[in-house]
Amino acid sequence: MKTKNSLRLFFSYALLVLMGIACIYPALWTIMSSFKVGDSLFSDTFVPKQFTIKHYSDLFHPENIAGKQVPYVRWYWNTLKIATMSMVLGTMIQLLTAYAVSRFRFRGRKSLLSTVLVLGMFPGFMSMIAIYVFLVQLNLLDTPWALIIVYSAGAALGLFVAKGFFDTIPKSLEEAARIDGANHWDVFYKIILPLSRPIITYISLTTFTGAWMDFIFARLILRSRDQWTLAVGLFDLVDSYSSTAFTLFAAGAVLVAIPITILFAFTQRFLVEGLTSGANKG
Repeated sequence: MKTKNSLRLFFSYALLVLMGIACIYPALWTIMSSFKVGDSLFSDTFVPKQFTIKHYSDLFHPENIAGKQVPYVRWYWNTLKIATMSMVLGTMIQLLTAYAVSRFRFRGRKSLLSTVLVLGMFPGFMSMIAIYVFLVQLNLLDTPWALIIVYSAGAALGLFVAKGFFDTIPKSLEEAARIDGANHWDVFYKIILPLSRPIITYISLTTFTGAWMDFIFARLILRSRDQWTLAVGLFDLVDSYSSTAFTLFAAGAVLVAIPITILFAFTQRFLVEGLTSGANKG
């Protein structure tokens, strides 16, 4: 029995190591390529023989790139603006929607939840043509507001995770606040939100990451080069020049990962804190 458990533990760790290598290797390869001399996609060695930061410098000085217009700073600012505003609006919409569905009982509630569940099973690109026509009618095509509106509005479809979290908060807290004269907004703002830091962090991170990394919808909506996001711009960088600018693309990809890495590094502790434990005592 002990031998059997040891073998199971060994194969489990071996599988985890292989999965870790499969996930980490592409990222390390991209980082190493960003410091490689030249612009070739292939290399004889994993670690560059010579290191350079020229590719990072070229991203912020596009005039150094002969014959190539790469407004990387503008793309970075466009993406940051769209992702931040989408995160703020999308988080608010999802929290309010999930709280209303969790706490209130109204006609058509179950039908609404079933409809949201069914809609969530369909891939988002199926609605792109309808959204495209709608944005054309509103004269929002090729504007960052088109992406912000769509990303924020779509956040409500992910209400089930937040609803499940709100269901775990004792209703006695709200009842005590109501006795003291608090209205619905006071209960939500002063009691529910302070206890919901983990789920707020989760929703904010997923909404920001989705808007930051999206390519398909941004490629459809944004037409002018100055309005592009990082995903669209970096794809065009290697697509238009037949991969001759791969090391430049690698440097840009490394800088793309920095905000996401910082967000996860500073907010991961909120994902594991059980702030609602013991909230009903005293």
